[in-house]
Amino acid sequence: MLAEDTIQQCPVCNSTELREDSRRAEIYCAICGSVLDENLIDNGPEWRAFDHEQRNKRTRTGAPSNYAISDKGLSTVIDWKNKDSNGRAISEKNKAQWYRLRKWNKRIRIANARERNLAYALSELDRYSSRLNIPRSVREDAAFIYRDAARKQLIRGRSIDGVVSSTLYTACRRANIPRTLDEISEVSNVSKKQIGKNYRFICRELEIKLKPTSPADYIPRFGSKLGLSGEIQAKAVEIINQSYEEGLSSGRGPTGVAAAALYIAAVLLGERKTQSEIASVAGVTEVTIRNRYKELSEKIKLVI
Repeated sequence: MLAEDTIQQCPVCNSTELREDSRRAEIYCAICGSVLDENLIDNGPEWRAFDHEQRNKRTRTGAPSNYAISDKGLSTVIDWKNKDSNGRAISEKNKAQWYRLRKWNKRIRIANARERNLAYALSELDRYSSRLNIPRSVREDAAFIYRDAARKQLIRGRSIDGVVSSTLYTACRRANIPRTLDEISEVSNVSKKQIGKNYRFICRELEIKLKPTSPADYIPRFGSKLGLSGEIQAKAVEIINQSYEEGLSSGRGPTGVAAAALYIAAVLLGERKTQSEIASVAGVTEVTIRNRYKELSEKIKLVI
């Protein structure tokens, strides 16, 4: 594995087949054998670990900072177990002392109203993300957006739950992860209208520019929930691309178009699903699926 700032091509034979010899601290050409660099610096640890426990004991650095935690994961936490660093049980006379240390350690970590607000908001963000199966990278992006909004005092006069829901929706949109307003509203108990209002306000104030959601982003998720094959999902994406060429997707909800495309693809390939089944998964009504179905079948001229 070569570093980015090392030589990428052999000056003798112009080959790109370069190898790194860690024992000799050299980089050589695999074709002509020329030594291109020597006395390399090893940036790895000087110790070895053969299992996870040894690695944890011998490493001298902690976990990386995490924006999804109010103190970024950099503060000290006293474990609830009454055991010392060697695993021995703490004596009965010292348990009261350790209880007081834990209590004051918890109080010190949240010192003022701003930190208390942030701790509550990020805990709610973690709860919503867990229920929606949001990846950790998207959680951190949502936490970063919330921190930025709090730093610019954009949260004043707004509910914490509403702002947290909107930042999570913004992070999902930015990462092209299909999560609808209905899903986020369901887990957060915040109305879609309030989430949408906060979302537009935060994007405008923080200058976050997002592309419109494509119906094709919802196809894999809806298709897997319905148990549809990959062939049907690919056909649905093809139908959506044809609808874009005809200009049918503009001004219409992406979930409704995705649901109708899946229904048409399933009918065409003989793997029928009822409109009610698709509507329950996509979070739209059967009337919406029928309307989009008629538009797509007429404009694209599909023979069903």
